[in-house]
Amino acid sequence: MPSSKSLNKAARSSEKKRLRNRSIRSSVKTHIAKAEKLIDAKGELAHQETVVAISTIDKAVSKGIFHRNKGARLKSRAMKKLNDTIAVSPSPERSERKTKQSQRDGG
Repeated sequence: MPSSKSLNKAARSSEKKRLRNRSIRSSVKTHIAKAEKLIDAKGELAHQETVVAISTIDKAVSKGIFHRNKGARLKSRAMKKLNDTIAVSPSPERSERKTKQSQRDGG
């Protein structure tokens, strides 16, 4: 138990901050996990969930919960996974356009 009023107040306020930070950190991890799950499943909502995850990361950085470099690293990894998935499996619309174009060109 703190021995002075100021130490007691500092302990109370740091506990409030710890709980707030923990909640926001958990939210960020949840959104990142959802985005990764959709990316791995090649879901259509993967892009939207990645945008939400990036938004929550930005909010956590602005509140000082994550360092800005950590936020940038998390966003970069999420976008890299999303872009790799998109590059590997092109959308059906693109493949249809390519086949129509190759038929017109005679190839």
